[in-house]
Amino acid sequence: MDFLTAIVLGLVQGLTEFLPISSSAHISIVGRLMGAEDPGAAFTAISQLGTEAAVLLYFWRDIVRIIRAWAASLAGRIPRTDPDALLGWWVIVGTIPIGVLGLLLQDWIEAEFRSLWITATMLLVFAFVILAAERWGKQQRELTQMTWKHGLAFGLWQALALIPGVSRSGGTIAGGLFMGYTREAAARYSFLLAIPAVIASGGYQVAKVVAGDASGSGTAWGPIAVATLIAFAVGYAVIAWFMRYISTHTFTPFMVYRIVLALVLFALLGFGVLEA
Repeated sequence: MDFLTAIVLGLVQGLTEFLPISSSAHISIVGRLMGAEDPGAAFTAISQLGTEAAVLLYFWRDIVRIIRAWAASLAGRIPRTDPDALLGWWVIVGTIPIGVLGLLLQDWIEAEFRSLWITATMLLVFAFVILAAERWGKQQRELTQMTWKHGLAFGLWQALALIPGVSRSGGTIAGGLFMGYTREAAARYSFLLAIPAVIASGGYQVAKVVAGDASGSGTAWGPIAVATLIAFAVGYAVIAWFMRYISTHTFTPFMVYRIVLALVLFALLGFGVLEA
């Protein structure tokens, strides 16, 4: 990977990670359109560390408050029913599905799931899933009303993002809307829930490459570092904008974009412009 490709992919990662349009799908598509091969699951996971650093910075106060309350509840200094302490537990519970499925489906994630036919299909299907969630979700619940069952359900929706084209934020927010949570509550929990999953995934891929795994031979660490830094800077700006946007707007424009992108991708694949 050269630096120009890394810069473009870093911009793409930062722009798309937090929007319900699937960053992994865009990384795969743009990488191929630039004449390179699919950057792969390892590059995607490592570059996502940049956008998760943006989440840590943006939600720093929330994260510190939740961790302190969770630890204090374990020590018996505050009630275990404290809302922030419970939210800490729900993030742990919600992380279990993607952790288990990520390990069980690792070979599929790095190979079969990255077919552009699957990506295009998921872009199209989940556009309608998210539209349905926004149409029929009651949007009345806040995070203080979450239960462990809801936390686990959120986690299962997040796990669907192991397939490029679904979107981590899109899948998790859709699940939240179906369960009756507001757009803001579902988005906030989606970002918090992604932190342990993305850090674990990125760290795992870094360890594999450093250990000399075959997929890491000839790894271009310089370009990957540049892409990760760019993803961090752009991702932070996107979070700030997105959290303001969803307070007064629907997801419909993003869903229209997903549908158009899916149809264009089907056409490019059908005419042989891109290989799956």
